[in-house]
Amino acid sequence: MAKLEPEFTKRNTKIIGLSVDPVENHTKWAADILETQGYAVNYPMIGDHDLAVAKLYNMLPAEEPGTSEGRTPITNQTVRTVFVIGPDKKIKLMLTYPMTTGRNFDEILRVIDSMQLTANYSVATPANWKNGEDVIITAAVKDEDVPAKFPKGHKRIKPYLRTTPQPNL
Repeated sequence: MAKLEPEFTKRNTKIIGLSVDPVENHTKWAADILETQGYAVNYPMIGDHDLAVAKLYNMLPAEEPGTSEGRTPITNQTVRTVFVIGPDKKIKLMLTYPMTTGRNFDEILRVIDSMQLTANYSVATPANWKNGEDVIITAAVKDEDVPAKFPKGHKRIKPYLRTTPQPNL
């Protein structure tokens, strides 16, 4: 994340880390990340020692007893969830990774690009879409409005399936 922080900043997106470990551990991790990866952690890391945030976001059961004290990576494995929260403060994406699998932040950036694009241009992105590829014009756009709204042109594949070059390029 520290390496990719400039990519999130370009997208006007803030990063926050959450850990059920004590805050003191975060300082050690930040030093380890700088030493091993060469990047400084410049975003906030929240210490959720009492597990309140993890329970609030259903990463741990609400009835889970205790605090972070004495917990192991196995008992905390569901706290490996990535959330994308929109400007409206609603969860837009949740991905929970197995503890043995690294998170795919290129995919997170792709999703953010898609969500920002679709929020601004009445388009949807198809499966496996990558930034710069054609997008789908949503059904909310009437056929007669397409030429003015999408001046780069469009293809009508089916009445319900119209594509256009990505608008913000």
